[in-house]
Amino acid sequence: MILEVAILNIKEGLSENFEGDFKKAEPIISSMKGYISHKLKKCVEQNDKYILLVNWKTIEDHEIGFRQSKEYQEWKALLHHYYDPFPIVEHYK
Repeated sequence: MILEVAILNIKEGLSENFEGDFKKAEPIISSMKGYISHKLKKCVEQNDKYILLVNWKTIEDHEIGFRQSKEYQEWKALLHHYYDPFPIVEHYK
């Protein structure tokens, strides 16, 4: 199993909108091959900061199966405009 970790810095004042759009995006990621589970946690110290943790069966399920899919384009359209800066995504085993 691979754990994807992304620190999400949201543009100031847009956290509530981000959370609403993230709820719309959750069915996209959870429908992907190799997806196991995910959690989005809001930072206590910084209001517009989150951590996204996604468990995948393999790194390829994330890097190729998800990121190169048409579903990823939907995910991207819903969420990517909230990030500043764009998140660094790392994988852990």
